Amino acid sequence: MFLTFAYVALGFAAMEFSGWFIHKYLMHGPLWMIHKTHHQPSHSFFEWNDLFSLLFGSIAVGLIFLGAESFDFRFWMGMGISMYGVLYFVLHDVLVHRRFRWLSKPTHPLLEGIYKAHQAHHKTNQKKNAVSFGLFLVPKEFFNTKEK
Repeated sequence: MFLTFAYVALGFAAMEFSGWFIHKYLMHGPLWMIHKTHHQPSHSFFEWNDLFSLLFGSIAVGLIFLGAESFDFRFWMGMGISMYGVLYFVLHDVLVHRRFRWLSKPTHPLLEGIYKAHQAHHKTNQKKNAVSFGLFLVPKEFFNTKEK
């Protein structure tokens, strides 16, 4: 049981850390042509940047299928990646960008910090000078609840 939880947690954490790296160095680097659609105003529901979700989701599904016969580490890591994907969708697409108007602006300090960090990330629509590249790895200054 503990090992199962550890593999799920490892898959989840791997997504946050690899996601941070990919976002900072690839999406705001050589893959900017795809990612920039997320930083520019859009009149369409879908953006080219959504391809990254398909890529990460495919990795999760592949691991789940590879490990499904014996429920080995691949299955549980795929589940952790999938859990990350669900939370990413809810926090990023629903709460922050409001692609679906299911939730109002956050008031919980943790969610508010995530929200503020992502808003700061989008202050620029350029490849350079962006901040806060993770979803959960948020610089502590965004959790300061006192108004400056």
